[in-house]
Amino acid sequence: MSHGGMEVINPGCAENAAAEDTKGGWKQEERESLWQMLKKYMGSDISSLGIVPVSFFEPTTTLQRMTEKMEYSHLLDQADECEDPYMRLVYASTWAMTFYYTLQRTRKAFNPILGETYEMVNHGGFTYIAEQVSHHPPIDAAHAENEHFTYDMTYNLRTKLLGNSVDVYPVGRTRVTLKRDGVVLDFVPPPSKANNIIFGRMWISTAGDMTMTNMTTGDKVVLNFQPSGWFGGARFEVNGYVYNAAKEPKILMTGKWNKSMSYQPCDIAGKPLSGTELKEVWRVADAPKNNKFQFTYFTHKINSFDTAPRKLLASDSRLRPDRYALEKGDLSKAGREKNSLEVKQRAEKKKREANGHQYKPRWFHLTGEVAATPWGDLEVYQFNGKYNKHRAAVDRSDSINDEVDVRSTEFNPWQYDNL
Repeated sequence: MSHGGMEVINPGCAENAAAEDTKGGWKQEERESLWQMLKKYMGSDISSLGIVPVSFFEPTTTLQRMTEKMEYSHLLDQADECEDPYMRLVYASTWAMTFYYTLQRTRKAFNPILGETYEMVNHGGFTYIAEQVSHHPPIDAAHAENEHFTYDMTYNLRTKLLGNSVDVYPVGRTRVTLKRDGVVLDFVPPPSKANNIIFGRMWISTAGDMTMTNMTTGDKVVLNFQPSGWFGGARFEVNGYVYNAAKEPKILMTGKWNKSMSYQPCDIAGKPLSGTELKEVWRVADAPKNNKFQFTYFTHKINSFDTAPRKLLASDSRLRPDRYALEKGDLSKAGREKNSLEVKQRAEKKKREANGHQYKPRWFHLTGEVAATPWGDLEVYQFNGKYNKHRAAVDRSDSINDEVDVRSTEFNPWQYDNL
């Protein structure tokens, strides 16, 4: 229901459960069955549990969802081209905030298989590669690069089941280097919560501070994601400031992560400067109407074989048979394929350990650096540069195989360097 034009967020209301379920595409009997499986994990991390039925998934993997951070990469290009050190942080922090639009999607992405990858070379002029580099704990690493910036992330999603909700902690280390003058930006996101996972309409909330720090100068952005009220008020609102190294506010920022972001120069008290006006820096792109999975056009592009790079790696998420079957609407096949991949993964691990082989990622290496995050320490992986050489070799090679349908490539993430 609505009140004064605002959406009512009514967590756990049994009376409205059936109606609310239909909005998210869920069947209440499926959710109750899931609860019977999940309740013994109360208070535990459930991010890598394999018991969740495929009807709760969307046809993407975590590696692909990570790639959605790059939809508005032009903002990083603008940050690199910008000479004003504070406006540079306006562009870069807005880029980081845009990802939260995708968190309106409540279905779960598939957990990657160890060695699985996702690559993109045909958007925004950058080259992008992501890889699952560790299975226990599940850690993903990603690297993107163009003439303006390099982007490096190590990511380990942690969760905590709290009954009808799940707390989500983005344990990660994200660094962006702007190439024009070598400025390094460090990004720390706020936590999120999946609400109404068993009863009511499921929705994702994010509340807390998002910070981006210029590691070179000490300048910083702090954007506060407002908590949602009972009627959904303030759910999407983001407000904050760009501060100089002396912690003095220089630019105020305000907007909604599902709509737009604007900025305005301010005085030392945080008030807008006289003679200035609020200017929009970003607006969300149009999205498809009535899409089953609430995908954006960019998400469709990420999934599409039509935009896959030439000679796609056999380890690429697009090729996963469970993901592809779900995309085509065949839940039974998706469930069988998901189970088959998990069986193969366990067998591969058993064989590796029996032979005394130490797993090493293909496109990243473990640095030995441990990054402190608000939710625990994280081992940092770094791009090793081998993918750039691989892609350059592919681009130089004979085009005789260009007519081969990439869909015929069998998914194979088990391509370990030392085996």
